[in-house]
Amino acid sequence: MTKLSVNINKIATIRNARGGNNPDLLKMAKDIQSYGANGITIHPRPDQRHITYNDALSLPKVISTEFNIEGNPIKKFVDLVSQIKPDQVTLVPDSIDAITSNAGWDTVKNRSFLTEVISEFKSQEIRTSIFVDTELKLIEGAKLTGADRIELYTESFAVEFEKGNKNEISKYIEASIFANELNLGVNAGHDLNLENINFFVNKLPFLDEVSIGHAIVCESLYLGIENVINMYLQKINNAIKQ
Repeated sequence: MTKLSVNINKIATIRNARGGNNPDLLKMAKDIQSYGANGITIHPRPDQRHITYNDALSLPKVISTEFNIEGNPIKKFVDLVSQIKPDQVTLVPDSIDAITSNAGWDTVKNRSFLTEVISEFKSQEIRTSIFVDTELKLIEGAKLTGADRIELYTESFAVEFEKGNKNEISKYIEASIFANELNLGVNAGHDLNLENINFFVNKLPFLDEVSIGHAIVCESLYLGIENVINMYLQKINNAIKQ
């Protein structure tokens, strides 16, 4: 069964916009798991514009499922992961000023570097995953680094699916099969949402985990805002004027 790991970066972004602790990130992480999510994902960036390093250090005390930390393995990130020892670390080639992840690793060009980083994490018994595009040579390159899994970058699937082009899924199917033949686990993420997730999961023959964050927060606003507005109106209309 494919697991759902919920990325809580955007919850931290909302909190940071006003300062203080609302929404309470730790409580949200705990509640998300109680609602059935199989894991929590965070992606701390050097500027700490959403998840802070303090958040990352505090979260293990409320995580009872799987903890996945994503990021570019600069020294500060490697040190953070080594201190926390999450269940999984996902290596993503973000530039320091990246708004969001926008490409997978060139695992051929960066093989030596990735092998060194992965060796360090595996020595600490942390499962490793590499964020990659669907090119088979890059998946083979991920295998050669010693990684345990790959995470397929799904933006092109999501873009084409929205246009009505469902044929884009074919290269993800091929990638999933090839990774499995290499004994690599398969994760996936980026722009997966309520509209495309069923199709994606149904089509991939091998898929261990999906990581979704931005869409979940956006969809929660739409699916919940009518109820909250009605609750406010009820409170206001039922207020007793003094």
